[in-house]
Amino acid sequence: MYLTIRHDTAYRYETTVHYSIQQLRFMPSSGASQTVRRWSIDAPGKLDSTFDAYGNVLQTLVLNKPHSEIRLHVSGEIDTIALVDGQLRDAVGPIPLEHYTCATRLTEADGAVRELAQSVASLDSPRGLIKLAEEIAQRVKYRPGTTEVTSTASEALALGNGVCQDHAHLMLACCRLRGVPARYVSGYIEPGKGPHGASHAWVDVWLGTGWISVDVTHAAFASEIYCRLAAARDYEAAAPIRGRRIGGLEEKLNVSVTVSAQLPQ
Repeated sequence: MYLTIRHDTAYRYETTVHYSIQQLRFMPSSGASQTVRRWSIDAPGKLDSTFDAYGNVLQTLVLNKPHSEIRLHVSGEIDTIALVDGQLRDAVGPIPLEHYTCATRLTEADGAVRELAQSVASLDSPRGLIKLAEEIAQRVKYRPGTTEVTSTASEALALGNGVCQDHAHLMLACCRLRGVPARYVSGYIEPGKGPHGASHAWVDVWLGTGWISVDVTHAAFASEIYCRLAAARDYEAAAPIRGRRIGGLEEKLNVSVTVSAQLPQ
């Protein structure tokens, strides 16, 4: 599939910001499931690029001059490859698999999450992963605005509502409780006519011979309509943008994301 992506982010502040630093994971990499044709990021300053511990492209934007807004424009074109039952051909990666079996603050399990983790008899096959995703999507309805980026898996389960990030964290928590390595993936999806946004999150689960990509929100395997940005242990390590500032008081955020898909020519 050929994906065209546009992602505009605008931060506006009530008062002057004297210093800000933003860490961006907006740059996809070519790999087993996708090839980057073209990608550009327009920012109000120099972007210093490196790789984080997980192998994701990490760019840092530092603004030392007074400012009242930050605008970022991301656009690109990606060729994606159809996956059979979500199977990636990527290797393990730079991080040992054991790292992905450890709980984090966002994926810490309580009694309800432990019960959910045991609701599926087996997680040793792709179909078992889909069954768990179906159970999660049934117990946590997709309702934007009901959780925050700081919400944990157990909080979303107790609330019974959430978004793709919450679904992914619950899947991670359940897999890790069962000793199955799993990692968080941030990226984009061509949403079609569905209610879910073009910015998306899903999971990779290691089943002994490779990673299986599962979209928990849709209870389906990731496919050629997905573009991967970053993969890490949870949202905090894979977030497309995180930052700090001095000044500004109240902040207003506007985000617009569009993803269109067509067959390659």
